Amino acid sequence: MATRPIDQISANPTSQFLNDLVQQSFARWNHQRLSPCFPTDDWQRLLDHDMRMARLEGGFMEELRADIRDEAAQAPQDADGFIQWFEALKDNGPGQGDPLFPWIAEDATLDELRWFLTQEAAGEAGFDDLVAMTQVKLPTGAKLELARNYWDEMGRGQLAGMHGPMLDALVERLELRPKIEETVWESLALANAMTAMATSRRYAWHSVGALGVIELTAPGRSACTARALRRLGLSQKERRYFDLHAVLDVKHSADWNREALRPLVEEDPRRAAAIAEGALIRLEAGRRCFERYRAALWG
Repeated sequence: MATRPIDQISANPTSQFLNDLVQQSFARWNHQRLSPCFPTDDWQRLLDHDMRMARLEGGFMEELRADIRDEAAQAPQDADGFIQWFEALKDNGPGQGDPLFPWIAEDATLDELRWFLTQEAAGEAGFDDLVAMTQVKLPTGAKLELARNYWDEMGRGQLAGMHGPMLDALVERLELRPKIEETVWESLALANAMTAMATSRRYAWHSVGALGVIELTAPGRSACTARALRRLGLSQKERRYFDLHAVLDVKHSADWNREALRPLVEEDPRRAAAIAEGALIRLEAGRRCFERYRAALWG
């Protein structure tokens, strides 16, 4: 496989945030601040560092919002119209129908698939954790839907059914070694944006939209990846994560839209714009990833 080295594809020259240095810094910070740890004597220094990083993160998120704000403002504020607008993102949203995924399904070699999955694994923010952080203090109806979604992600209490370990098992089987410094900034930016929305309450409605649009758009991409794994000889157990998400996320999306998005917008129409912004931020981040992956794989 002749993928282009990371440093041979330049960062976005119009942004101070969309580059390797900043996104790697965010990724390391998110790993450190969200990992369980113990009290230390230098907690004040760590708090000062967190404050500096939080300010940078805020600038990053506001730049992402500025890019899609006008488009998001077109989303209807009535619940019926908003759900129709949101569900249409599956077909007309940024990055949808990207030629990368049919190519992965039909043509990618094992080494090319391993490179792609390494990038995806390194940029994986953990859907279960994002849902758990987002649901804090949400209205009851939406909170219950996120709880049901989280319970599915957690295998309904059974280790064998947990989604995260399914992906971990595939990473181990393919001997992938994801590293922050070897991951394209686009993949890191996607995970960093998702983490920012889930951990900052001023972006809580954005996170609901971003998570919802993942459920809406993931099944087709998951199906393509599962086809590639099957074509390349991996077992049903090894491709289970992608087989599952190709089917289960269809139901998750319908439930999310009906039980979370609709009542949230009905209760307060102002939430429509924030939910729409979150969805478009996530889709734009995905689009940048797909472009970068194609540039590296097809160089």
